[in-house]
Amino acid sequence: MIRLRRDWLASHPLALVAGGALAALAMPPFNLPVLLLPMMMQAVWVVDRIAASPLTLIVKARQVFFCGWLLGFGYFTAGLWWLAYAFLVEPDQFAWLIPLGIFGLPAVLAVFVAAALAACVLLWSGSAWRVLTLAGLFGLGDLARTLLFTGLPWNSFGLALAAVPAWAQTAAFVGQPGLAVLAVLFAATPAPLLDKKNKGSSQWMLLSLSLLLLLCMTWGGLWRLEQGQTAYVDHVRLRILQPNIAQDDKFTPAHRDEIMRAYLSLTAGGLGPEKNAMRGVTHVIWPESAFPFLVARDAVALNQIAALLSPDAVLITGAVRDERVASPLVPKRYYNSALAINAKGQIVGTTDKVHLVPFGEYLPFSNVLGRLGLRQFVSSPGIFTAADSYDFLPVPGLENVQALICYESIFPAAVTSARHRPTVFINLTNDAWFGFSPGPHQHFAQARLRAIEEGVPLVRSANGGLSAVVDPYGRIIAGLRLGETGAFTAPLPKAIAPPLFALIGWIGPFCLIMFCLFPALYEKWSNRPLRRSV
Repeated sequence: MIRLRRDWLASHPLALVAGGALAALAMPPFNLPVLLLPMMMQAVWVVDRIAASPLTLIVKARQVFFCGWLLGFGYFTAGLWWLAYAFLVEPDQFAWLIPLGIFGLPAVLAVFVAAALAACVLLWSGSAWRVLTLAGLFGLGDLARTLLFTGLPWNSFGLALAAVPAWAQTAAFVGQPGLAVLAVLFAATPAPLLDKKNKGSSQWMLLSLSLLLLLCMTWGGLWRLEQGQTAYVDHVRLRILQPNIAQDDKFTPAHRDEIMRAYLSLTAGGLGPEKNAMRGVTHVIWPESAFPFLVARDAVALNQIAALLSPDAVLITGAVRDERVASPLVPKRYYNSALAINAKGQIVGTTDKVHLVPFGEYLPFSNVLGRLGLRQFVSSPGIFTAADSYDFLPVPGLENVQALICYESIFPAAVTSARHRPTVFINLTNDAWFGFSPGPHQHFAQARLRAIEEGVPLVRSANGGLSAVVDPYGRIIAGLRLGETGAFTAPLPKAIAPPLFALIGWIGPFCLIMFCLFPALYEKWSNRPLRRSV
């Protein structure tokens, strides 16, 4: 009976899609890592069932690929359905694309899960240690999803562990990609325990190893959090704005004055209990693309900002920036930028976004898709240009400021190095695109992991939410909830010594992946089967 149920769970399309969809509840804001188990156990059983058949290797790989795609499709559809909110900002132009966003992108991302599972056929064995093979190859799949085709590591399996502060500290050593390997390992470990012939010791050795690793992560994380006391930068006080302006108003020039009044009033504290909120503030942070106009060319707006700031204060804000060129034949360039503006209304620092959002800030294959009536989602005076490299944002009173604009914060090991090390991440974003959905929670969780991986504090201003100040251990010092309108003040935590992941980057998770693949590679190379459990 158990065997029949297991085969049904590993073969029926609806069961596979449902298992993947259930795993999406392991992600923020639900944070139920135990629900990753059904998907990973089904993945083990899929390969068990097909690898034991008398089919040729190519046919086996094809069948496993299809089952893996169903698992991935369920996972990404349930995890990314909230993308539909963005299509409803201008429904007359984009609502017809909702099915493409809800089902098309998950269908593409599911290929990475399918390819990783199909590769398992090459290294699969009857030993309980086959779970390590699954973890290693799923880790490679996560790496591929991070690096290929501009990359989209959204909802990496590792986020299931990052929900627990103690477990999240492991990211300081192996990063988000390493957490993904461990999450798959822990979730798949129970599968061999249900093998029909359960007389071998390898199942219990695997379970013991997994529990030991989890215990070490828990104890080590708690110790790291206890020992890591938050220190603060002297004479720096931040004022972070979360204006919560409706997305369909945000890019409308007709709302210019209304938006500026909201920014200025909320930052100053309005007439409420924080009416003296700017006292002692040295740096004000506003979110991404804060203005429905080019602020650098608007003297009135710059004068309003100057009047808001005390003599030594600085505003850091997101804004669209244009760059004029000498030749009238060359179109003007537009950038999604972070600006530093001083108390005289002068722009004293600029840095531009490197990693643009496909379809959001530019249209891939525009020559073809443009003819079909498609265009980028973000309204701007022209097509955005990507910057060539990540540069520090010059900000008076702060050193080595690394601006992460929008979803640049979701890419591990991408914006810093041991020799190009910031003292603070300032994440400017506009999550109002996605309303009260899991999207903003998932975005914040990934940005928070960057602080742990690099040992660098995170200051986040998000239109819509979630805005926060996070210390280098991922602890929230202050912040506002999703959808809350307001501003808050907070000190700036100091960066700590670079953790291991900040020093070695991809080497750490790659070594973990190779450790997981070693038993299967050893068996193949030596032609000596490991002890079987089935």
